[in-house]
Amino acid sequence: MLARFLLLIAALFAAPAFAQSSTQLENTHVELVSEAKAPAPGQRFTIGVVMTPKKGWHTYWEHPGDSGMPTRADWKLPEGASASAFRYPVPETYVVAGLMNHVYSQENVLLAEVDVPQGASGAFPLKVRLDWLVCDDSICIPEGTDLTLPLTIGDGAADPAQKARFEAARAALPRQLSEQALFQTDGKRIRISVPFAGPESVTKAHFFALSDDAVGFASPQSLSVAENALVIETDAVAGATPEKVPGLLRVERGGEVLGLTLTAVPGEVAAGRAAGGASAMAGFLPAFGLAVLGGLLLNLMPCVFPILSLKALSLAKSGHSEGAARTEGLAYAGGVILVTTLLGLAAILIARAGAGAGWAFQLQDPRVILFLMLLTFAIGLNFAGLFEVNLGSANAGASLASKPGAKGAFFTGALAAFVATPCTGPFMAGALGAALVLPPVAGLAVFAGLGLGLALPFLAVGFVPALRRRLPKPGAWMLTFRRILAVPMLLTALGLAWVLGRQAGLEGLIAGLGAALAFAIALWVFGIRQQDGRNNAVPLALAAVVALGAPLALGSLPAEAATGAAAHGPAALDARPFSREALGAAQAARTPTFLYFTADWCLTCKVNEKGALSDPAVAEAFRNGGIQVMVGDWTRPDPAIARFLEERGRAGIPLYLFYGADGQVKELPQLLTVDTLTALASPGSPRS
Repeated sequence: MLARFLLLIAALFAAPAFAQSSTQLENTHVELVSEAKAPAPGQRFTIGVVMTPKKGWHTYWEHPGDSGMPTRADWKLPEGASASAFRYPVPETYVVAGLMNHVYSQENVLLAEVDVPQGASGAFPLKVRLDWLVCDDSICIPEGTDLTLPLTIGDGAADPAQKARFEAARAALPRQLSEQALFQTDGKRIRISVPFAGPESVTKAHFFALSDDAVGFASPQSLSVAENALVIETDAVAGATPEKVPGLLRVERGGEVLGLTLTAVPGEVAAGRAAGGASAMAGFLPAFGLAVLGGLLLNLMPCVFPILSLKALSLAKSGHSEGAARTEGLAYAGGVILVTTLLGLAAILIARAGAGAGWAFQLQDPRVILFLMLLTFAIGLNFAGLFEVNLGSANAGASLASKPGAKGAFFTGALAAFVATPCTGPFMAGALGAALVLPPVAGLAVFAGLGLGLALPFLAVGFVPALRRRLPKPGAWMLTFRRILAVPMLLTALGLAWVLGRQAGLEGLIAGLGAALAFAIALWVFGIRQQDGRNNAVPLALAAVVALGAPLALGSLPAEAATGAAAHGPAALDARPFSREALGAAQAARTPTFLYFTADWCLTCKVNEKGALSDPAVAEAFRNGGIQVMVGDWTRPDPAIARFLEERGRAGIPLYLFYGADGQVKELPQLLTVDTLTALASPGSPRS
């Protein structure tokens, strides 16, 4: 402590540098930046202090460890303005001469919030005196500078030039742990249990304590895994009896680094099993199995079942040889697996970039919704007989998915996988959540397993002659059956139109319906000319222009027109919007809380909302039990929700959680019943 005090005194008396927005000192480059180009009166905006130590040198985290000094800021702001404390990114460990230091050896951005007073106008300069300690492995040097950032009061719009820098800075910040961490100590050793989904995927972890009375900073830390938790064990501070242990857990998995801020409270902490290696494979195998099973169930969804049924019947009708049937089965599986793997790769890359993502992330874009709506509409009209596809000729109107042989089977599989993404059925949420936290290769294998499950029925038809023989014999009934299957496809298109209206507003819905009308007219003309044997190049080109151009044009709508209504759940539940702050306040107040996540494009979510969640008995039980309801709407992209789901080990929705008054958290099944929900109000409801 004396060493830290002397270093601080030295830093405070260091010679100030010339006032400017950035400066290059001997060992550190420092810059003051603002996210807002022109701050607005009465609003808050974010600023950053960008610190880049010279190679081989480092600066310090808010708690430096055994030695060092955090960065100090003395703000001189316009009258009435105020700045918050710094928010620090996830630090690194640095051990020298037996001392553990919590440091940054690369560029790091310290974020703070500035509150602008009401009525502010004109110039709004930010002035700050910064003092810090920069060290290498042999010497520490206190440095300091005065920085000034000249700003002018305006509309509060973000500075495009700083967008990428602030996005990266926020992605580097630790996240608040959403569940309660526990610690147990015997005075010599201390174990800290941190809830974490998919702990087997973690390759390395370190706990940075924010206090001096619990953990020996320089003591080696061992990592083990328990059921949905990471366990850190190390030396305790001799004689200390902490009531709580605040800190940050740095986690490394599959090349990704993330941080979780937490405050552990006393509790029972069992010893875990070794992390990594075989345990990681043990976590992969259940996720892969659940993904295969979840993909298999997707075949029953209304937008997939018609495609699968007609493709299977066409295979049986064609009388292909055994080898040809197997080739079609493999080609169909190849199309399915390729699309699910590519979607999984995109989800993993977006999540690793810090934006947060999950299965069906593309459905948060109204342009994708419109394209899917037109696609399912066209399939429904084809099933209904408005136009036909000539399977025996090189008709220009023949779609790739309707061609006979391996090529047609491949694109049919790709189509089935793409239209299946709105549904995260039972077994899939946990599996795909694990895929996002496993090492990348294992994660992609889980997404491929989802495709394998989706492809299994058609693979079985292609490889098992007995199944093909059991299919109904071809006849006139197939035409009627095909027209019946048009109904679920058209209903799917109608549902997507509703989602489009929720996402893109009334203007977006009108634009989408107009595009659907033009699309239908083009296909109708296509069908008429087809019956007459005439050339179909013009109507086909028109249909293609509408199908591809309308979604692109949707992006040109004004931002205010592309804002859908937020979901607030059944009115009787009186739900409030989800936020980490609101959830944390409810946990601190020991208020029992039912939290669920939904989206307008999630079929399972809507079934539960119209069913069990809307039952009067559930609302009455929640009122009598003092249970508040909180809902997160993921219809449009929301990084906070995506990161929360990731921390729970979920890549999709729905997700239903109950936070009891005793601090325990229970995860409910994806298919809700009235009995399941009313039991939450019972004192003896089970915990998990």
